[in-house]
Amino acid sequence: MNLTANTSSPQYLRRMALQFAATTALAAMLAGCEPLSLTMLGIGSSAGISHHMNGIAYRTFTEPMPRVQSAALLALKRMDIEVSETEKTDTGALIKAKTANRDIEIELESLTPRATRIRAVARKEGGFFVDGATATEIVSQTGRVLGV
Repeated sequence: MNLTANTSSPQYLRRMALQFAATTALAAMLAGCEPLSLTMLGIGSSAGISHHMNGIAYRTFTEPMPRVQSAALLALKRMDIEVSETEKTDTGALIKAKTANRDIEIELESLTPRATRIRAVARKEGGFFVDGATATEIVSQTGRVLGV
């Protein structure tokens, strides 16, 4: 058995061309998954909650700010998340809450008398890493309380 390949033989060149074609086709197929992931992202966004790569979830509700604030507080209570502080801001309200290992901030911004933007972020202890899933669930549960 000859272990050294004859690099000038037609069979070797054909096999190398076939391997190159297969590798190129595989790479093209994998790149084809990107439109699928973008479609799925669009489907997720159409559910009404936008989520940045930095872990912040936000949504605008067609509800007055006091009603969204009450819904957010009830959502936190349902999730067994302890509210540590609420304060008024120039544009709405800020709710601060805490779990065993998360610091949560919910900002409510009154856009109009009937439109309120909610922004939630859940930071892991230490403040560097964020938990986008928890922030998204808070916004989602607020919507459920509002009946949206």
